[in-house]
Amino acid sequence: MDRLDHLEHLDKHLVEELAQVARETVREELREQSRKQRRTAMLYAASGAAALYAGGAVALAVGLALAIGLPGWAAALITAALMGAVAHSLRGAAHSGHGPRAPHRVLGGTPPAAPPSGLGMPYPPMPQTPPDTPHHRA
Repeated sequence: MDRLDHLEHLDKHLVEELAQVARETVREELREQSRKQRRTAMLYAASGAAALYAGGAVALAVGLALAIGLPGWAAALITAALMGAVAHSLRGAAHSGHGPRAPHRVLGGTPPAAPPSGLGMPYPPMPQTPPDTPHHRA
């Protein structure tokens, strides 16, 4: 019996050691993935900031070009309208990339047939018969 107890102790030790190695491996893999994701996020943020400044410079150039033949306020108004149209079209392009859009509810109209979650059912289905309940004998 003493020999079996010793083997059981070795098994427990081996399982603990394997679990520790697995935890360390998973932890290191998650660290590596989060490092890559942080770097990617920082690059996207820097790209967005640069694009924002580039867009500002383009808007300024368009406004100055329009101001040659128009009053300043009209050039600024036209530039703002153009930038709004660009923003609206970019928003539409971003939404079209996410699959079918949920129909918008019009005031006084009927609600959409399916919920916006995309599950296709507004509530869980009701069974035709009630569930059987076990009868307890006293």
